[in-house]
Amino acid sequence: MTSTATHPEHHRISPVFLGLLGIMAVSGWAAWAGIAGVTGVAVFFFVVSGWVVSLSLHEYAHARIALRAGDTSVGAKGYLTLNPMRYTHALLSVVLPVLFVILGGIGLPGGAVYIDRGRIPGRLRHSLISLAGPLTNAFLALVLTAPFWLKGVGDVPVAFRCALAFLALLQVTAALLNLLPVPGLDGYGVVEPWLPAGVRRQLEPFAPFGLLIVFGCLWVPEVNGVFWDGINTLLGSLGVSDLESYLGLEYFRFWQGEPDGASLLVP
Repeated sequence: MTSTATHPEHHRISPVFLGLLGIMAVSGWAAWAGIAGVTGVAVFFFVVSGWVVSLSLHEYAHARIALRAGDTSVGAKGYLTLNPMRYTHALLSVVLPVLFVILGGIGLPGGAVYIDRGRIPGRLRHSLISLAGPLTNAFLALVLTAPFWLKGVGDVPVAFRCALAFLALLQVTAALLNLLPVPGLDGYGVVEPWLPAGVRRQLEPFAPFGLLIVFGCLWVPEVNGVFWDGINTLLGSLGVSDLESYLGLEYFRFWQGEPDGASLLVP
């Protein structure tokens, strides 16, 4: 008899995810080709599809580590299919993070997988499950910036180059925000198993508001400045300039017209 953990249907890649990869490939080609009149639209679809793909991979990483740690229920919940619609509420998990990208150019941690923690022994395993998601974003940031830190972007078309830079920026912001030890975020999930039971009980009511607290802090100009300085410094260490990530956002917002500073980057 096939178990819940090994049932083939629970591991089959979702057509939704494959469709997102297809959109990402076609829009990436269009951005590379610089087709007149649709370059900005192509960047928009490339970044949005790429961002939702990264959300799916983030949550898949949580589920995969949870499965190895002992929670076989993640398969039946559809978490191993990479279907973004399986990761809790579609509005909160996909639409809201994409909206934050459009409005603020920031990678909002989105989606969630419900882990049956009672099936998993050992505090270290619980910490690793929480850490898996942000590490996935960090790995994706390294992959997306590889052409930059390998000095291979000299002949890459400006629009595609900036789209990569902006998508990498979203991965970096998502990783760093998720790693904050704030209730409701993955960073807190890493340290929570090691906290005294009394402390965990006191912090538990704040979990639904953790992300709101973080973004409330980012509205403070001084905090916001330190946050973005850190993001730009980290991207700079990976070979991505402030101008490239900024122009990526400008291309992404295609309804505002072509970015003025694109001519400053020579392909």
